[in-house]
Amino acid sequence: MFRALRHRNYRLWAASDLVSSTGTWMQVLGLNWLVLESTGSATAVGLTILFQAVPMLVLGSWSGALADRLPLRPMVLATQSLHLLLAATLGVIALTGASTTSIYAIAVLTGLVSALDGPPMGKLAAQVVGPADLGNALALGSIFNSTGRILGMSLGGVLAGLGGAALLFGVNALSFLAVIAAVLAIRPNTLHPMEVSPPQRSGMLAGFRYLRGESRLLVLFALGFVLSSVGRNYQVTMAAMSTGPLQAGAAGFGLLSTVFAVGTVIGGLLAAQCRELGVRVLLGAALVTSALQFVSGLSAGLLLFAAVILPIAAGAVVIDTAMGTRVQLDSADDMRGRVLAAQSSVSAAAGALGGPLVGWMSETMGVATALQVSGVVALLATVAALAALVRIRDARRSARPAPVTPRESGDEPVPALT
Repeated sequence: MFRALRHRNYRLWAASDLVSSTGTWMQVLGLNWLVLESTGSATAVGLTILFQAVPMLVLGSWSGALADRLPLRPMVLATQSLHLLLAATLGVIALTGASTTSIYAIAVLTGLVSALDGPPMGKLAAQVVGPADLGNALALGSIFNSTGRILGMSLGGVLAGLGGAALLFGVNALSFLAVIAAVLAIRPNTLHPMEVSPPQRSGMLAGFRYLRGESRLLVLFALGFVLSSVGRNYQVTMAAMSTGPLQAGAAGFGLLSTVFAVGTVIGGLLAAQCRELGVRVLLGAALVTSALQFVSGLSAGLLLFAAVILPIAAGAVVIDTAMGTRVQLDSADDMRGRVLAAQSSVSAAAGALGGPLVGWMSETMGVATALQVSGVVALLATVAALAALVRIRDARRSARPAPVTPRESGDEPVPALT
């Protein structure tokens, strides 16, 4: 289950990932709190999230092209250092009471650095373990991220009461030192190198042309978009169910959030046990979670809804891990950065569209019906993806030349039947 931890480089990477994830979730809590304190507006919080997501949609492909051409370690060190400076700047803003405009500016800059950060971080993470253990590393990474989320939100609540949002930003700034130290400590001679993109295959247009010819990846991206947009926005639906049909209030929402977090850890453990995270695992998990999403809309009580949420959260992690594994292993080394950037852009677009869409559906047709409709849509998308992938596989098989069986010496050729 933990075979990726056999690699020294990955142990360094995993430890820094846990520390950094904890700090990141502290900053999420602190930033939301700071914006609410400054403006008193939930809309302003949404704008802050939007400002961080837009740069990924605009600059993701360019960042991927850079990751396919430039050395990865210097890129990661530069972006992590910039993250550190931005987090420290937020701490100063929180202490001095600067304007909301400055907070939005930092949000945009943070999104910009994150856009530049994603592809090189993804490629370097693949190099610390190699193809054989990549799926296991991604599964363990989801466990560390979930653990970091739980620690960050719980510790963040305590620290915020002691020192306010500024303390959370300061802790997050220090957490980037863990990543910088890990990257510096990685032994380059034990990395699993990837091909660098040659000049004729470099640039964003070359990446788009490559993706256009990779129909299998396009199908996976389309499925991921649907599952993430209508099948994953449980922060919206859990809150709506708690205050609406379940009549559980804030306490119920807290319970559901905890159950969901536990489910993500279970999903990471399940994915880590899989020897091979193939398309069958991805589609199977998608079918199960989509069906369970429909069932969740029929849940009559808090405990029943929580019981359905648990496997949904676990399935979501299995889907993400299998998707990430296939996207990396099924793409060319010298195109990996641009493929990862495309995947991040799809996820960002799905999140930006899905939240408002699911919220609107919950308000207009009721949250229970919205869950049922979303489950059906996700289920149909999974079946359509299965059919498309089968067609692609059959087309590739038929396009391969038939194997030629060598004849033994002295054999006469068999005449073709007419």
